[in-house]
Amino acid sequence: MVFGFRTAMTTTDEDLSQLEKDIRVLKIEYEQYFAGGRKRLPADTQWRVETMIKRYGDRSTELNFGQRFRYSNLSQTYAKYQEIWRKRLQQKEAGKKQRHFGAAAKAIEEARSRAEAEGAEFIAVVKDPAQEVARVEELFQRLLKARKNLGEAGPEPALAEFKRFVQKKTDELKQKKGCEKVEYIVSVVAGRVKLRARVV
Repeated sequence: MVFGFRTAMTTTDEDLSQLEKDIRVLKIEYEQYFAGGRKRLPADTQWRVETMIKRYGDRSTELNFGQRFRYSNLSQTYAKYQEIWRKRLQQKEAGKKQRHFGAAAKAIEEARSRAEAEGAEFIAVVKDPAQEVARVEELFQRLLKARKNLGEAGPEPALAEFKRFVQKKTDELKQKKGCEKVEYIVSVVAGRVKLRARVV
């Protein structure tokens, strides 16, 4: 059995490739579990994924920009899956399907569905931009990439200016709405790239 430990013969890029593979495998194993094809949760695979994420989270300063970008993307993907699995486990334990939890929850789900329908390119959840530099940089790169893909003209924003904007916007929404996190969405709306922020 391979547990994904980093050896002297493996590189950071190889570890990240293994992490990406393990996340895909974990997703499949969870789907099998929820479909009844597995009797137990995929604890071994999940342990490998979480161990690798923690290892590189603790040593993120040792990664180059490309590796930080890739690690951030993988860790966010895993966090998104975790939230989905957590909800499905609650539903499974309760023995019933998810029900309406109120107008606010319904509005959030509808907004997210609209974002997907409008062509969401990337979603990043930020709690403290000053401490989540890699995530903010990834959001910036995704914004530039979306603009480039659409061939949008005009000067590109500077990274430092973008960071200041995200910090200010996050602080404003957290203070105004009393939330802990802010969700930033890069999407294509009516043929234009948009960056939107909403509370989580």
